[in-house]
Amino acid sequence: MSDFTMEKMKEACGVFGIINNDNFDVARLAYYGLYSLQHRGQESAGIAVRNGNTILCHKDMGLAHEVFDKVILNQLEGTVAIGHVRYSTTGASEIQNAQPMVLRYKNGNMAIAHNGNLVNAAELREELEGQGAIFQSTNDTEVIANLISRYRVLNPNIADTLKKVMGDIRGSYAITIITPRRLVGMRDPFGIRPLCLGKIRNSYVLASESCALDAVGADFIRDVEPGEIILIDHEGNLESHLTVEKGCKKLCIFEHVYFARPDSIIDGVCTQQTRVEAGRILAREYPVEADIVCGTPDGGVDAALGFSRESGIPYGHGLIKNRYVGRTFIQPEQSQRDSGVSIKFNPVRSEIAGKRVVLIDDSIVRGTTTRQIVQMLKKDGAKEVHMRISSPPYKYPCFFGIDTSTRKQLVASSNSVEAIRELIGADSLGYLSLEGLLESANGTKCDYCTACFDGDYFMEVPFETEKNSCG
Repeated sequence: MSDFTMEKMKEACGVFGIINNDNFDVARLAYYGLYSLQHRGQESAGIAVRNGNTILCHKDMGLAHEVFDKVILNQLEGTVAIGHVRYSTTGASEIQNAQPMVLRYKNGNMAIAHNGNLVNAAELREELEGQGAIFQSTNDTEVIANLISRYRVLNPNIADTLKKVMGDIRGSYAITIITPRRLVGMRDPFGIRPLCLGKIRNSYVLASESCALDAVGADFIRDVEPGEIILIDHEGNLESHLTVEKGCKKLCIFEHVYFARPDSIIDGVCTQQTRVEAGRILAREYPVEADIVCGTPDGGVDAALGFSRESGIPYGHGLIKNRYVGRTFIQPEQSQRDSGVSIKFNPVRSEIAGKRVVLIDDSIVRGTTTRQIVQMLKKDGAKEVHMRISSPPYKYPCFFGIDTSTRKQLVASSNSVEAIRELIGADSLGYLSLEGLLESANGTKCDYCTACFDGDYFMEVPFETEKNSCG
């Protein structure tokens, strides 16, 4: 993976589900839901629907609007639908790893979509293969599907089956499932990945973020609790099964730093307000004399607004992003890497020329793209560039659904703040403290996973494993 593509963490995947009690076109609603979750995954998209005893599924590589058209959606008639947009964290970026996955077993069939990453997927896969299981993909969603099918044969009660599966798997997961009679939602016992519940008239909806509920006209009901299994049938009955006592929630803090859409509310916290508040706190922790505050699109804009409001330094659009350059555009050759950044970002000379610029971003991974942006600003006339980051130094790899598998990928793991400042060519550099970040998100370390900042993993993780690439 190139420096250019690794400069930002890749989002976790996005999942969606709807069970129809109101004569809705569930495939289209799932499509709209996926469209609103596109920021969470741009490699593949898929929708599965139940029509009687049959599950129809269409999935392919690409963005949602590239994978689906009117003809395809018209063919996906059914009463229950789940959808998935994917960025790979476990399993290569290939069509066989696209989701949802459809599985046929002795007593029926099901479809499953998963956002997250299992830390014990390899050992479970080996155990299942030893018992005769045959895998068609390399992602850990198929591991979960195999466990469900095996336990379901032994016990037809779906709640008991899923409780047993949750006892076996470790890691992060927000899952939607179509069973013969129900729509199912599951969230891992620590609530690392988000999942929420909504309702349109008499039909229930599950989604990774509340923005997807808004997209389909659903009212937000609540977040799915950590360790909760939700079962919904066509009579509108909703069963909730909690598999763990209420304990320490560990939502990934990067949902609020970068992953989630600003208009989403996750576990009661508004993402946009969190980012603005992070900018305010950053301005208090690392003040600087400057003429203009700019945010790096899109991750630094809200924090830049907060920094501007707290410091009194005017906010300006000093850096423009080409909205048509997605994560899938053809990467430049190594010799043209700087051109790749120029294609994606361009300074506004009239805003920055002769000025002392505060540039806000949400994080620095490798530092290469940050360095090129700083150089661009100075080349186009910025008198000074003061870099401010609205999160702490990213020092440790993530094993729960972010594509940073080793410390050597992370510039902050082996460099001081001053060394990073020199590397990126900024006149000064300041990172938001962990305490400041938690304050901005109205939380404590018990509310969030902060392992990427402090190395405080709360479960056993496979440090020796080099991840090759969601669930």
